[in-house]
Amino acid sequence: MTLYTSMPLELVLSGMNEQPGPFVDIVIGDIKMQVEPVSPGIGKIIRLLECPLNAYLNPQYTPGTMIAYPAPQA
Repeated sequence: MTLYTSMPLELVLSGMNEQPGPFVDIVIGDIKMQVEPVSPGIGKIIRLLECPLNAYLNPQYTPGTMIAYPAPQA
């Protein structure tokens, strides 16, 4: 693989060996999504897992969007 870039190699490869996460799978309505918790009850959408196709067109569910979700039941 060849990578052509004007950025320093250290910057391009930074974080490559770090583990992402922790992620939480939540369901809001008929949409199951993977969320990275930011604070209690608030998270950043990572990706949609199971949903109707038109949910991908909804800007409310774009990856990177902050969303409030209920606390998990114990």
